Amino acid sequence: MAQSSQTRNQTSSNDSTADTLDVKAAIDELTKIDGAIGAAIVDYESGMTLGTGGGRNLDMELAGAGTTEVVRSKKNIIHDLGIDDEIEDILISLEGQYHLLRMCEKHDDIFMYVVIDRSQGNLGLARRKIDQIDKKLELS
Repeated sequence: MAQSSQTRNQTSSNDSTADTLDVKAAIDELTKIDGAIGAAIVDYESGMTLGTGGGRNLDMELAGAGTTEVVRSKKNIIHDLGIDDEIEDILISLEGQYHLLRMCEKHDDIFMYVVIDRSQGNLGLARRKIDQIDKKLELS
């Protein structure tokens, strides 16, 4: 398992205006989302967390890795139902938090996972920002 805030690729710029973002820079951008408590980028096939950031009292490595079961389960159900479509995101709403999982467009087995404080964040704006980060994410 990767250590918190550690990544496989650390060659891209941390500048949010960069054309591409490595895992560390993407995590940095995810944790800047209004109300973000923590973030992880996860390979759901292996269950390996590629990078994490923030978290306050949440273990984002554990949360990210554990959430792979949600993604696998939903993908299996979609397949079993014969639905010819792909998951864009999955939202888990708690009383005080949103747990937002965004499947990466360019990386089949990767998802971004962001925990947002409901009293401080805006779900619509968070989804838009995650989509922008997704488009720039590059893995080596």
